[in-house]
Amino acid sequence: MHIFSIIFPLVFIVLCGYLSSRSTFLSESHVAGLSKFTFYISVPAFLFLNMSNANLQGSVSLNGFLSFYIPVLFIFSFALVIDRFYLSKNRGYERNSVFALGSSYSNTVLVGLPIIIAALGEQMMGIVFMIITFHSALLFTLTFLISAKGNNTAFSWPKFTKNMLLNPVVLSISCGIAVNLSGFALFDDVKSGLLLLGQPALPCALFVLGANLAFYKVAENWRGAIIASILKLFILPSLVLLVGKTVFQLEPALLNVLVLLSASPLGVNAYLIACQIKQHQATLASTVVISTVLSVFSFTFWLAVLL
Repeated sequence: MHIFSIIFPLVFIVLCGYLSSRSTFLSESHVAGLSKFTFYISVPAFLFLNMSNANLQGSVSLNGFLSFYIPVLFIFSFALVIDRFYLSKNRGYERNSVFALGSSYSNTVLVGLPIIIAALGEQMMGIVFMIITFHSALLFTLTFLISAKGNNTAFSWPKFTKNMLLNPVVLSISCGIAVNLSGFALFDDVKSGLLLLGQPALPCALFVLGANLAFYKVAENWRGAIIASILKLFILPSLVLLVGKTVFQLEPALLNVLVLLSASPLGVNAYLIACQIKQHQATLASTVVISTVLSVFSFTFWLAVLL
């Protein structure tokens, strides 16, 4: 498939969402309602159904996990150092950790999934869901732990664990794994209902992404956002490609999936973490916008390299 044919439909849906919101055809409350349906009903139905039918034996790859997470942790650490000694000048570990999150956290559900399905099909969905499940848990834990060290506040493992387990993405994937491992076959009528609920998941996710972009502004401190976007869209995927190809010698299909996942722009959840910690909110809001816009070009580049 031609790269333009892969990218254009996805960009078109995002643009439709942005224009609908920007023109006030959809109000902020409309977008909030659509977002709630997407993230709490349609996407979980899609993830649960696909995970319950996935080939789990081919989904667990230690080399694949290491090829993805070693570069992610390196970029997280590198970005933390950049913010500590260059951007924020030793203004606190809580601030540094938020910038590190903004440079390494991928929008795997809204952007990574649609790109991978459009470009590579659904054969590797099992490993994609496994990566998605641990991605947020790992990076959010690191961010909160470093932040707690910086401001001397206690990190509550019970509260964090509860929030992660009740996250609709993690919960739906976990339930799908449980059904898959149990060998329990869903009733056909239930499966048909979940299929209908899950069908609009990816288009809705892209539309909501575009609609929400209208509410984020590129702040004056765009320098940090540019640095985070470059780290996220180009340096991180380059490291995943290098480590996966030369160190672990992954098969091309798995390597392509991991590179595209790592090349996804910054996810909105990272901005919500920044608001919770009250550090780098403007920087991460700007990074969400800039990295999402630049991802059109970065995905075109990576698809040209991989396919």
